[in-house]
Amino acid sequence: MQKGSRYTSVLVGAIVGSVVGFASYVYTLFGNTIPSFFAVYFREIGAALIMMAVFVFAIAWLMKAKPGRKPQRYLIKVFDVCGVETPIDGIRTEFKTHDVAWSFMKEYKKFYPLFNFALVSDLPNSEKLTIFRYL
Repeated sequence: MQKGSRYTSVLVGAIVGSVVGFASYVYTLFGNTIPSFFAVYFREIGAALIMMAVFVFAIAWLMKAKPGRKPQRYLIKVFDVCGVETPIDGIRTEFKTHDVAWSFMKEYKKFYPLFNFALVSDLPNSEKLTIFRYL
């Protein structure tokens, strides 16, 4: 009986040893070898995805933040104390730039304090004149 138990323990020891050895091999294969092989590629793919996302957001921001077309002509409208549009003879009312029109409008307000002035322009997508400043 001793002889059979000795062979059984050797057989069990060999089976346990082979199972532990195979488990160690599988653990090393799936825990270290395969991930380290693909880690380089995953890092590069991750960096590429981040760069693509940055470019997509940058292009979307540029498309949304694209300035609209500026008006080609600015007008000064004159209103009396009652709010009725009134022409004043001898003043310039058409301008090509916003800054010049604003400067003239401030001067007109000094010379004609009882009148109100509106800086308006005809924008491309608007049916009515758009008021930029009111003084």
